[in-house]
Amino acid sequence: MTQGASHKGHEVKGERMNICFIGKRNVGKSSIINKLIGQNVSIVAEQPGTTTDAVAKRYELHPIGAVTIYDTAGYDDDSNLGEKRVQATMKALFRSDLAVIVLDNQGIKETDVFYIEKLDELKIPFVAVWNKSDVRGADGETMDFFEKRGSAVMEFSAIMNDSQSLPLHGKEERISDLKDEIVKKVLSLKGNEGFIIKDLIEQNDKVVLVMPIDNSAPKGRIILPQVQVLREVLDANAIALCCTEKELNEALQSLNRPPKIVITDSQAIDFVSKIVPENINLTTFSVLFARYRGELRPLLDGLKVLKELKGEDYVLVAESCSHHAMDEDIGLVKIPRWIKEYLGFSPQFTKVNGHDFPDDLEKYRLVIHCGGCMMTRMELLRRINECQRRGVAITNYGMLISEVHGYLERVVRGMGQKA
Repeated sequence: MTQGASHKGHEVKGERMNICFIGKRNVGKSSIINKLIGQNVSIVAEQPGTTTDAVAKRYELHPIGAVTIYDTAGYDDDSNLGEKRVQATMKALFRSDLAVIVLDNQGIKETDVFYIEKLDELKIPFVAVWNKSDVRGADGETMDFFEKRGSAVMEFSAIMNDSQSLPLHGKEERISDLKDEIVKKVLSLKGNEGFIIKDLIEQNDKVVLVMPIDNSAPKGRIILPQVQVLREVLDANAIALCCTEKELNEALQSLNRPPKIVITDSQAIDFVSKIVPENINLTTFSVLFARYRGELRPLLDGLKVLKELKGEDYVLVAESCSHHAMDEDIGLVKIPRWIKEYLGFSPQFTKVNGHDFPDDLEKYRLVIHCGGCMMTRMELLRRINECQRRGVAITNYGMLISEVHGYLERVVRGMGQKA
């Protein structure tokens, strides 16, 4: 693929992708990132261990769109703070869609092999880069290692200008080649995505979006899932009608024919379901996104554990965004209250926010996760897979809310599923 190559035929979604650069200390991760994005955002020095924590840089990678690039500490750091730095590297890696593993002219080492196997375990695709190839080209052992994994090694030199010729095994690899390789990998991931709503509606269908505006709603904007659903309705040449739950009845009466589907915020399902006739499909943004991201069945299965909970069981409430807790915060207050009303008692609750996710997952009988609109599909799927691997049930806010209010069967029916 050459510089300026076309990537036609791909429908690029609005979701930000995470790309993580990993490798030993002083292999040139920061230099490559600086060259890739054309800015000096990471400190570069001869001394090993310059990068001490994961540095995040947001970047527009054409034609992908928005990505976040993470520069991480060397995973061979054996200093006093080395363990904490490596933990920070692992946290960045865990939420990444793609890894770029950087080697240098010292060749592949045991530590590199360990982290490559970790990438395989986490199912994180990667691009391998042999940096400092102006000093020495990739050796046969390294080439063979990656070829056995169905991956090539890009030979590269971060100190060379892109306009300079650098003959490497009969070809020239520059920053534009690395960028194209990353784009190709990311597009292959995006190519696996389906639709949120587009495949459930047809041209001129009417879709009602119920979007409550309360104290927890962000000021001056609407949340990402609502924006994305609205965009897909428009892409399908269908007709969207947006309202709050208070205006829903009037909105329905204003239509000359029933809507194909009504989509509501999960917290309003009890109110909305009493207004929307049974013959009209009704679901929630949360259920739609679980279906879109391939999480619907695993999260529905995880919900079955809810009725089996005991008072001594631990339940983890995980929220991917960090925000000021309101008096009626959904994760801290509403979900524990609804579960207590549903079960007649309260299990033991723990709450985490942002990218924090506990290592001692086995402690929990059930994980209740938010919709994950502030994390990528791969990061959320990785959390689901990790829970399943450790025998811990996981569901999401929307499904739990629909279940405790008695509407789960209805909201998944339109998705061709049974609770």
